[in-house]
Amino acid sequence: MKTLENLNLSNSFAKLGADFLQEKLPDPVSKPYLIDSNPSAIKLIGLKPTEIKRNEFLEYFSGNRLLSNSKPLAMAYSGHQFGSYNPRLGDGRGLLLGEVQDKNNNTLDIHLKGCGPTRFSRGFDGRATLRASIREYLGGEAVHGLGIPTTRSLAVIGTGELVHREVPEPGAILVRLTDSHVRFGSFQFLHFNNKAEKVTALLNYIIERHYPTIQNDSDKYRILLRHVVNRTAKLIALWQANGFIHGVMNTDNMTITGATFDYGPFGFMDHFNPNFTPNHSDPNGRYAYGKQPEIGYWNLSKFAETFKHLVDSQFIAEELTNYQPTYNDYYRKLMGQKLGLEILDSEFKELVNKLFQLLYNNSIDYSIFFRHLSDMPRNFPKTLKQKFKDPQALDSWLSMYVRLIEREDPSLNTRTEKMNSINPKFILRNYLLQDATDKALKESDFSEVERLRILLEDPYKDRPELFSKYGIESEHYAAETPPSSIEMQLSCSA
Repeated sequence: MKTLENLNLSNSFAKLGADFLQEKLPDPVSKPYLIDSNPSAIKLIGLKPTEIKRNEFLEYFSGNRLLSNSKPLAMAYSGHQFGSYNPRLGDGRGLLLGEVQDKNNNTLDIHLKGCGPTRFSRGFDGRATLRASIREYLGGEAVHGLGIPTTRSLAVIGTGELVHREVPEPGAILVRLTDSHVRFGSFQFLHFNNKAEKVTALLNYIIERHYPTIQNDSDKYRILLRHVVNRTAKLIALWQANGFIHGVMNTDNMTITGATFDYGPFGFMDHFNPNFTPNHSDPNGRYAYGKQPEIGYWNLSKFAETFKHLVDSQFIAEELTNYQPTYNDYYRKLMGQKLGLEILDSEFKELVNKLFQLLYNNSIDYSIFFRHLSDMPRNFPKTLKQKFKDPQALDSWLSMYVRLIEREDPSLNTRTEKMNSINPKFILRNYLLQDATDKALKESDFSEVERLRILLEDPYKDRPELFSKYGIESEHYAAETPPSSIEMQLSCSA
């Protein structure tokens, strides 16, 4: 296990040069303090658990001191935001400290978000609020707990300073971990500045770091596109199956490795509604739940445009054509797992389509419904059945579902166990997250942040030891969202 002093950072991205980045030191903060640290992420990078307790942990990860061999830099990128191209983006409040090898010998970026302005800040202060930092911290852990590729975080560190938004708020720094901070917008920035050779250099960098087995292939750029299409399609299928809405699917928020990235006004589905978006800055619903698969393809097409100088347009079109069938196949597989079914034929498709219409027409909670299906055909909870405005429609659907279960004749106990391992009991509902941030802001009480982090590490199992520790009922966290908080919307401000 490592100490802070021998993390041995490197920074391969820095070698790309000034067209790609700005070298910049973090701005120091006055009184850094720990809001929460993430033991599993700390273990992942091989850091001793006791290092969290050292004052140096706060100093290094607030940006007051530099880790050994760190070369902090802000990355240049642009992107399409709500469909319109914005040439002036980039890391306006974040710095890549460097890279570290994790316990599986994979390379991870360590990044500070909220550590001061850069030349990409566009006049903003380069800081982040405690509220937004906690949201991203817990959002990443919730999505990771569901088995969805995502950024994670080592810690959230308070700055001891106020940042000025609509009202002054406490500032914080998020210590983010991910396999790559290179976005679709990183390529767009170079492409729209007519730097084709730099696009090629960035593609070569990505291939060397993430796909080294194709470096010597004559079609390596086409193969890279194939990998990115595949990963993006599967990522969004996972979002859809789990009822996750990203909220801001701009091209600068899509990573080259297919990870969930940049948690702003995100949310998990309450009542099933394909038109819902948790982002109140999106009145037309461009990034609504039901639009996410379509937007994934659109974003990929914008990424692919940036290397037409390397791959024939016909080949690019062929690779993009693979997106929809890849998404469809993976989504169908995931929905089969959620329903405990293995025969994914036309009857299965009809079952799924009727289910979504049933949930929508009756305003039924998405996650709770799937969790309770694991007991079929033994029983269906009366309390949930009573929530249906049209119980006959439910009975009709359940009859079809039971028939498909019996067609496969699986062991009931095995089926229940499998379904409960993919249908979570606990999800990060926005009202729970709001409660945690309110306590942190109003009372400087971070216990709810810790509690949610621990709970979401394994959202599929009852956690009696956790709840007995805090003297609370687990059903509070597994319950349906209160009516006043259903379809809560949030802003992009942070």
